Amino acid sequence: MAGEALLGAALGVLLDRLASKEFTNFFGRKHDERLLKKLKLKLLGLNKVLNDAEDKQFTDRAVKEWLDELKGAVYDAEDLVDEIATEALRCKVEAECQSGSNQVQSLISSFTKLFDNEIESKLEKMIDTLEDFSNEKDVLGLKEVAGRNWSQTRLPTTSLVDESDVYGRENDKEEIMKLLLSDGESSNKLDVIPIVGMGGMGKTTLAQLLYNDGRLYGHFVEKRSNASTSLFVMHDLVHDLAQYVMGDFCYRMEDGKPCSKSEIVRHFSFVSRKLAGVNTFKVIKDAKCLRTFLQIDPMYGVEGWLSNKVLVEIISGMPRLLRLLTLPRYDVKELPYLIGKLIHLRFLDLSYSYITQLPESVCTLYNLETLLLSNCRSLTTLPVDLGKLISLRRLDLSKTSLKEMPVNISRLKDLQRLTAFVVGNCSGSGINGLKELNSLGGAITISGLENVTSGDDASEAKLKEKKQLESLTLEWGSTAEDSQKERDILENLEPPTNLKLLEIKNYGGTKFPNWLGDQPFGNMVQLCLEKCENCFSLPPLGQMPSLQTLTINDCPEIESFPEGGLPTALTRLDIKNCKKLKSLPEQMHTLLPSLKSLHLYDCPEIESFLEGDLPSSLTDLYIWNCKKLVGGRRDWGLQTLPSLKSFRLWSESEDVLESFPEEGLLPPTLTHLGFGGMPDLKSLNERGLQPLVSLEDMVITDCPQLQSLSVERLPTSLSELIISRCPLLEPRCRREEGEDWHKIAHIPRIYIG
Repeated sequence: MAGEALLGAALGVLLDRLASKEFTNFFGRKHDERLLKKLKLKLLGLNKVLNDAEDKQFTDRAVKEWLDELKGAVYDAEDLVDEIATEALRCKVEAECQSGSNQVQSLISSFTKLFDNEIESKLEKMIDTLEDFSNEKDVLGLKEVAGRNWSQTRLPTTSLVDESDVYGRENDKEEIMKLLLSDGESSNKLDVIPIVGMGGMGKTTLAQLLYNDGRLYGHFVEKRSNASTSLFVMHDLVHDLAQYVMGDFCYRMEDGKPCSKSEIVRHFSFVSRKLAGVNTFKVIKDAKCLRTFLQIDPMYGVEGWLSNKVLVEIISGMPRLLRLLTLPRYDVKELPYLIGKLIHLRFLDLSYSYITQLPESVCTLYNLETLLLSNCRSLTTLPVDLGKLISLRRLDLSKTSLKEMPVNISRLKDLQRLTAFVVGNCSGSGINGLKELNSLGGAITISGLENVTSGDDASEAKLKEKKQLESLTLEWGSTAEDSQKERDILENLEPPTNLKLLEIKNYGGTKFPNWLGDQPFGNMVQLCLEKCENCFSLPPLGQMPSLQTLTINDCPEIESFPEGGLPTALTRLDIKNCKKLKSLPEQMHTLLPSLKSLHLYDCPEIESFLEGDLPSSLTDLYIWNCKKLVGGRRDWGLQTLPSLKSFRLWSESEDVLESFPEEGLLPPTLTHLGFGGMPDLKSLNERGLQPLVSLEDMVITDCPQLQSLSVERLPTSLSELIISRCPLLEPRCRREEGEDWHKIAHIPRIYIG
């Protein structure tokens, strides 16, 4: 049934294309339009008997063979119609642009002549083939029967969905997201969450919304690197399903597994290897109708090596019909110019490669919808004519070394995902390239803002109109001397109020923009202010009722928090390298009832928080290099925090700290304890450690005077101990022979040095 649904859906897409006015008008300019009508009639006739063929294939082998062969014929018809549609798209783009190098124009011209000379004979041959199938269906006794019309089934061509058109699914999405992101006892198991319901209820749309959510990607990448159950398992499941639906049209290369019918393979996948040569892929050399070339990476982060010579041979051997090509994590330094022949390509993944640029021929891939270049750290430039790729929906440029965006990127008006935009200092590569890209959603980092000339120039980006953006990073490459100009620029980069995450980095103004305090950012959950070295005060944050994470890094002029306080929904507060900050928000215990994590780094002027200041919800407290604060540690009242699980202290103290932790300092709820950076520390305090009956791991580092453990035995609950850069203590803890070994021998995991 699944196979027939796929076949029916393919027929439906074909019939839709053949009925398209734009499609038929283009073909009719040079060719006999009656050929398209004949093709359509043949397809309609075959579509009518699919239900009957589906039922009879299980009892009639001839019907099963007829159905399998028909799938191949429909594939061929799809390819042929796609050739016509691609030529129509090419003509449209070239008419609008009229540019490109002579080499590119020559390549295009050769394709055009080939198309005009062959297309009618190909159509006639296809009509004859379908006529044979039509005659055979009569011989087999296949008839039109009532039942599901598979051609009305539409398979999504992309995972991207316009979320502005989706209503009433927010709660459903968030509930499923909680299940997917939960880390319980079964976090290393592969869970399947079914989405059930009648047709038309939006199950596919809901699944697409979940798939496109950045939280899900980050979660599974993290779990993939830490757990034995990774996305490779998911690939296995998808492969099994594909094999069941597609049969011999789908082949995955595995050790020792032959390909019995390579000439009909349309979808090919393989597990990446460290070294790949031409012979690696000889198994599919006869697959002249290949659509998919998919690399599966079983070990996240493993790089492979592929010489440019081998890559040229691989691409030269690929059929023009290829739709998907993935070669991530290969040591590829140059993409062959021949890539331009793959004019049907929809998906190209070159992530984590070493390419420095793309050939201009990439700009002839007019069908390309997804181009992934993330972590191509040597990539410094994009092709001049990238704006010709008007079908592009997703362009991933994160973690590249781009200096500027290509001219005319504003032509990509249907772009839905653009992870990075680099403002250049040349004409045509400015921030106004964003002006027309109002379909952008997801996350984007806009860097090179030092090249924006004025506030009026910044307003050309029209960020406020990009209602589907969820995450925005605004980044300057250097702090400008004209702080007023910087403030005008940021004032005119006002984002949409439905934004969820905002980062402002290396901003040179003395004050944050008015919109950051005045506008009701009701969906904002994360705000990061980093290297805003001239700002004297923080923006009022009360207009962000949903804010959960606030990060303030390297803001040396900030002295205090705003009078209005912080949003009550805040769960995490990170403050780093704020040299003049003297105090934390007032009344945290009542005004921040949800705060779970408080991290303080390099804030030497923060004096103390008194007993009762810290909220009872706190679970993690990390303090690095806060000398004055550590001096008042006896007044912190950590004993009164019922939820505190993790405590890290890496800092000197105003007083001489020779023994740690003092009696009564730490609560018995602690499971994780780390301390270090204490030049005067000489011993551990047994009375301070004794109550820690739940402690699971302990880290001691950078204590040059710590001479011994000074306790009879470390807590029996410990399962891990790490001692690092403690030169006097480390020899005493050597396995079996150290003087303090008997005090730690009961701990399962011990790391010394």
